Amino acid sequence: ASSRDPDVNGLGSSTLLHLFSHIEFIKQQMARDNVQFVRFESIDLHGVSRSKNVPSRFFHEKAIHGVAMPRSYLELTLNPKDNELDYINATNFNCDIILNPDLSTFRILPWTEQTARVICDSFTVLGNPLMTSPRHIAKKQLSQLQDNGFSLHSAFTYEFCIYGITEVVNSKTISFPAATILNNHDQTFIQELIEGMYYAGANIESFSSSSGPGQMEITFHPAFGLDAADSAFTFRTGIKEVAKKYNYVASFFSESGFYNSGALSHSLWDLNGQKNLFSAGYGAEELSELGKNWLSGLLAHTAAISCLMAPTTSCRKPYSKYSKESKETVNAKWAYNDNSCAFNVKCHGGKGTYIENKLSSAAANPYLVLAATIAAGLDGVKRGLRYDDMLEEENHTSDLKPSSIPLKLEDALVALEKDSCIKEALGETFIRYFVAMKHYELETEEMDSERNKCLGYFI
Repeated sequence: ASSRDPDVNGLGSSTLLHLFSHIEFIKQQMARDNVQFVRFESIDLHGVSRSKNVPSRFFHEKAIHGVAMPRSYLELTLNPKDNELDYINATNFNCDIILNPDLSTFRILPWTEQTARVICDSFTVLGNPLMTSPRHIAKKQLSQLQDNGFSLHSAFTYEFCIYGITEVVNSKTISFPAATILNNHDQTFIQELIEGMYYAGANIESFSSSSGPGQMEITFHPAFGLDAADSAFTFRTGIKEVAKKYNYVASFFSESGFYNSGALSHSLWDLNGQKNLFSAGYGAEELSELGKNWLSGLLAHTAAISCLMAPTTSCRKPYSKYSKESKETVNAKWAYNDNSCAFNVKCHGGKGTYIENKLSSAAANPYLVLAATIAAGLDGVKRGLRYDDMLEEENHTSDLKPSSIPLKLEDALVALEKDSCIKEALGETFIRYFVAMKHYELETEEMDSERNKCLGYFI
């Protein structure tokens, strides 16, 4: 259903039969659980949910024909000014797009009353996928993996902050950490969150306090394909709603001097999901040759993909920890079981060998993180890229240097525009729009305004 043309007349009889039977199954579930509203959700470029609520009596119609939404909801930056369209130089911003539901993502939301949600894919009214849709871009990259005989097994780990309800003091908005280093600060809140997320489709594997005041860390159970990004998207929206019930505010935004990471742990498997292709063999604590090719691709494209993984000025500041010197760029490093590296290779814990991509911040769009990781890694596999072991003595030099990470977002955007591989993989339409949007935000200083300091759009 998620990849179909909105015009049902163009569907084959077997596809229609499957679609209608799936809809009827969902309608029975809605009647049994007294669901009154269905939230048709899509994700914008910032990683934030944009949705329309539909009364349950219209679900059948909307599941077939989709839900219309203004295109600007998903594409325009916040508080757009008149000159923004000059930066983007795009047409049809005032037209509608169609949100077509992926019925496999239908879930009843335990933390809201009589409400369910379904994740949607974005199409033009003519039935073509929206080229700026993060979910479409991620699905396209997963399809590329499949065409090459691989599947991706992955999971996000997020850091975020739990704040008390904000207060206004001397005209300034102030928030206070609501959690301590103790795990049992508010057990009822945590229990409802974890159980609710499981039924909503986000399978949380662990939940703990982190290093900062009010900072928590969440890890999801690994899943194949798009499920990892769908789970992250579900969590990013759901935790804000659950937190609000308990008079908390949940924030993924990285403030000055404080950082919330959003690592993507992933491994490459065969199409049947039976064999971890990063594993060099039973008991071997190293990457396979294929894994080294994949890692080399990540390193080679680090500069370009870093602006997709750390898309704001403040969430790039922690990159400087990779070097004590004052520089414009730092080298991306990797190692075995070293959490201080940009790419941490882990071979323990019962999950087999996997790479932890730690370039990403919690403010990044999970679908774009997934897509960029696949695009870079797959290029390394196709070209047979290989970096020498960087754990050898410090004065060792190799022919292939690890790619640098620009500390400034402006420089990372330039690198993205110059990287023909990533541009082709994610689509020139998307790259052109993403770069224009970020330049607009930088020039208007939108990214560090009061709106973003944990209680605005990104919370």
